[in-house]
Amino acid sequence: MTDVDYCVVGGGFAGLTAALRLKQAGRSVALLEARDRLGGRTFTEVRADGSWIDRGGAWIGPGQDRISALMNEFGVSSYKQYTDGEAMMVVDGKQHRYEGTIPWTMSPWAAMNLGAVLLELGRMCKSIPLEAPWAAKNAGKWDRISLAQWLNDNVLSKPAHELLETAIAGMYTSAASEVSLLFVLYQMASGGGPGFVLGIKDGAQDARPVGGMGAISRPMAAEIGDWIHLSQPVRRIHQDADGVTVRSDDSTVRARRAIVAVPLAIASQILYEPMLPVDRSFLHQRMPSGSIVKIAAVYDEPFWRADGLTGQSAAPGSPATITIDACTDTGRPGILCVITEGPDARHLGRLDEAERRRTVLAALVERFGDKAGVPLDYVEQNWSVERYSGGGMLSHAPTGVLTQFGHALREPCGRIHWAGTESSAVMCGWVDGAIRSGERAASEVMEHEAVTMAGGRASDR
Repeated sequence: MTDVDYCVVGGGFAGLTAALRLKQAGRSVALLEARDRLGGRTFTEVRADGSWIDRGGAWIGPGQDRISALMNEFGVSSYKQYTDGEAMMVVDGKQHRYEGTIPWTMSPWAAMNLGAVLLELGRMCKSIPLEAPWAAKNAGKWDRISLAQWLNDNVLSKPAHELLETAIAGMYTSAASEVSLLFVLYQMASGGGPGFVLGIKDGAQDARPVGGMGAISRPMAAEIGDWIHLSQPVRRIHQDADGVTVRSDDSTVRARRAIVAVPLAIASQILYEPMLPVDRSFLHQRMPSGSIVKIAAVYDEPFWRADGLTGQSAAPGSPATITIDACTDTGRPGILCVITEGPDARHLGRLDEAERRRTVLAALVERFGDKAGVPLDYVEQNWSVERYSGGGMLSHAPTGVLTQFGHALREPCGRIHWAGTESSAVMCGWVDGAIRSGERAASEVMEHEAVTMAGGRASDR
């Protein structure tokens, strides 16, 4: 039995941030993490030559102030994503090389249709109240239809439709038919609109931390110290009038309050006593994660740069749907990141390991030439089968979920508080959003403590 002020469940960036801020405020904390590592949906592998591979979340962008603050706190610098060259779009087997966000080398009609749709999405995003997207004027209408239905009704060009469906639905690692339009608009709005979400330069993939995401999480963990307990999947949380009892297979923590900072689909695997309020319980059931396979193909140098390419490419329906230059700040070795999401990732996952590699490398050769087929190393991370992630980088809301259950995303349930990037009204879906949620949850539990100490009545039910 460990007796502490607060117990944090989950050692991703949300849980690490909550535990860090509580410790810095002079509180005692126990952080229980199910895996044998920290980082959650980020996972940095440091290689023998000093380079690194981010197997999960990797990029940062303007406006992500909380991750920037953490980087400043621990002396972690950043470097810009490589954009000096042309990107590539493959549609109907034809390669289109272009600069900027929109592949104008497609037909003028397709490019115009694509641009007009992005402008309309941006206009719709501006009407979303971030703290309560379910209260938007058109929330009911937008939550009744999927992203797929909206795209079918508004994108007339087939190439533009394929590109948008790949780019937008891919963020939710699911088919466009699985995701509510309202959720898409909310998530985009939380980052500032589609230009930021889909962009590289000045967008969500503008830069990376030197050393990868692990360069931030490692010093956080070092400061939290012995209060971190790995390989401790939490099975049960019991709350009473005086506190909470959190149990894993071989440990028990008694605390005033608990912060649960795990993906929504994983949170449903914990037994809560007494039962959670119905809306929160149903929210766990209704916000799943999707499928994503992330691969790093490592070469002695980034040969695509010499060919005038940025390494960024997209090919709807391909086993290597998206690629992006993932080199370190030194530029060597050459690392090409392959991201395959949604139905394509599920299909790729059904192949055996050797066939997956052959299939992916063949797709890279078609785009980047023969050099792409002979990497020095090939590192694969299938998040779809990660037991304690539940799937992709972000849980999503299907139709009808936000308007019915969205209000429960951040509401404490007695002495249980919630963190995780999905619960952040700003930068929902990014590491920055996870950090914001951890800071919010830490503030919440301490505010309840202050009310109690002042002789007030905290809402514990």
